[in-house]
Amino acid sequence: MNSNYLSSKPRYEILDGLRGVAAIVVVLYHLMECYPGNIISIYFAHGYLAVDFFFALSGFVLGYAYDDRWKTSQNKNGMTLWHFFKRRLVRLHPMVIFGATVGVCMFYYTGDIELFGKVNETVWWVVLIHALLMILMIPLPPSMDIRGWGELTSIDGPVWTLMFEYAANILYALFLRHLSKISLGFLTAFCALLTADCCLHLNLWGLLKSDWNSYSVIGGFVFTTEHVYIGYVRLLYPFLIGLLLSRLGKTIKIERGGFLYASLMILAVLCVPVLGGGNRLIDGIYQLCCILFAFPLILSIGAGSQLRGKKTSRLCIFLGQISFPLYITHYPIIYMHTSWAQRHLDLPLGTHIMVGICTLIMSLALAWAAFKLYDEPVRNWLTKNWLKK
Repeated sequence: MNSNYLSSKPRYEILDGLRGVAAIVVVLYHLMECYPGNIISIYFAHGYLAVDFFFALSGFVLGYAYDDRWKTSQNKNGMTLWHFFKRRLVRLHPMVIFGATVGVCMFYYTGDIELFGKVNETVWWVVLIHALLMILMIPLPPSMDIRGWGELTSIDGPVWTLMFEYAANILYALFLRHLSKISLGFLTAFCALLTADCCLHLNLWGLLKSDWNSYSVIGGFVFTTEHVYIGYVRLLYPFLIGLLLSRLGKTIKIERGGFLYASLMILAVLCVPVLGGGNRLIDGIYQLCCILFAFPLILSIGAGSQLRGKKTSRLCIFLGQISFPLYITHYPIIYMHTSWAQRHLDLPLGTHIMVGICTLIMSLALAWAAFKLYDEPVRNWLTKNWLKK
């Protein structure tokens, strides 16, 4: 294979930085989840929408990085399907393995509360089997849950999004890359209808059965028909609109402060309190507008603007480097935080704030260490000894 193909294209550093900002909001959102009452509806209430933003970023980056690299009659030295999948495995899977390891190490430290009632009764070899199944990207039904939340991946919850990410990669390689811009536009419009189906609770196909997440895109993390549908709804429109934007080249250029403005926009979108009170439709309309319009706008600003100043560039590089490790490794720490918080709800507010800050610091430190000491060296070794061969 041509060595020029193996070299990376210039990165969109602002998009890397935005990915890191969104990942930090995800951690803060999960820190709030463990408390009773309406706390999560006030602070970082829409942090879960960061997943939809990640899918939009993924679509844009895949289109930019690979659309013109495929092997064709005009490009004999281009990329084959096998080389594409190898590159994606090298990019994504080392951290999946690391996340499984962290999840196994911390599993039994979280079993002292009712929420995680299955932890203490789970034998050690079952934990290891679950970790292996997670590494193999095999989803598990609620009946096989070993924590108590019924997640697809009891070892490390957020890995459910990686299962959909891999599905997007497969769809792109086998089908989406062949579509014209017009065909891709029509498909994107149809998937916008699917997003409206969830956010407005149209229930066009009769698949939306739960009440707690009605008028919302919350879901995808349980292996049921309803959640699998919601998961693909959350994946398809964001991924397709990102891919379409990369092909159209429709970006918005802000001469100065592009990263700052885009970061403030993503923070504002994800931190808005739940809207409408008892009227869920209002908040559903808000989520729909965020996914259909706000995220593509932020993506266009991030892709079209340029960084000015070495400090901002270094910040974006740092945020981009820790974004994926932070997203993959923070949840086992959140399990521990949730267990502590549930057992000490009567402690002063200041104590909970202190523990929350410490949990965030630990998550950031683990993510940075995972990137520098594990992810970067492992991917470099795999690139040298596997990809280039």
